[in-house]
Amino acid sequence: MNGSEPANAGCRRARIGVGAWPCRRCSGRLSPPSAANQVFCIAVLSLDHLDAIRVAELEKIASLFPAGGRVLEIGAGTGKQALELQRRGFEVSAIELADSNYATHRVFPIKDYDGRSIPLPDASIDVVFSSNVLEHVPDLSRMHAEIRRVLAPDGHCIHVLPTHTWRFWTTLTSYLEAVSFFVSSTPQLVPRSAPGAMEVRRLRDAWYRTARHTVGLCLPRRHGARGNVISELWLFHPRWWRRNFAENGFAVVAEGPVGLFYTGEVLLGLRLGLAKRKRLARLLGSSCHYFKLAPVLQPAASVD
Repeated sequence: MNGSEPANAGCRRARIGVGAWPCRRCSGRLSPPSAANQVFCIAVLSLDHLDAIRVAELEKIASLFPAGGRVLEIGAGTGKQALELQRRGFEVSAIELADSNYATHRVFPIKDYDGRSIPLPDASIDVVFSSNVLEHVPDLSRMHAEIRRVLAPDGHCIHVLPTHTWRFWTTLTSYLEAVSFFVSSTPQLVPRSAPGAMEVRRLRDAWYRTARHTVGLCLPRRHGARGNVISELWLFHPRWWRRNFAENGFAVVAEGPVGLFYTGEVLLGLRLGLAKRKRLARLLGSSCHYFKLAPVLQPAASVD
């Protein structure tokens, strides 16, 4: 489920303002396109934008992977990162929920699973990798136990997770997106002809859709599986994850900011290049943080 921005996808619900339609199907329009074309545009922007972000994340953490290792990606989404890892010489397996939002956009052979039990034998993987996934897992203790089970001796985990910075700016830009959406929708909210029955019906439907979406943007929902939009400021903090990893028998071997700035509202999308996103991350904070973990050996039970 690697989708924090569109997702937060990753939540994985990408949204863009109706003011800018980037695909060829809708380019050049002076008014918002049809609902079907809106869905097409959002999907195109979301996947392209998400792929660019995820590949940049992988560049940041590539040195953490052992050369030629067996890698399992949990929550692989479209499989873009799994494909990139395979191209780098790793033996990659990937699993994802069958009802993932990206199930019809897969670019890598991904195995469906139930979100609880990893369908691999014990000690069969050198690195378990996830990108913007663990925050969506309801039962983290079970998932950590499954990860420990499939890790080979001396194996590691590499997890990329959204930060409190991402949560803050995603909430803020949700309100900016609401304003942008409402302003871009105003041509649909004024009469175009004499107020006959059809025009009244059109205006009623336009106002209803605009009001519903605008209010929805002003009431952002939680992104992950626990807490709320406020408590996620703590639940997404690296400190919370360090505590959770320690409680579940993992030691942090390496960690750091990924060094990219983005939000769950796909702010500016592909129009804001990676170089600018890196500069913004230094100013506004990194939207994701990476952890490399090693299982802590459990003391053997004493026999009386």
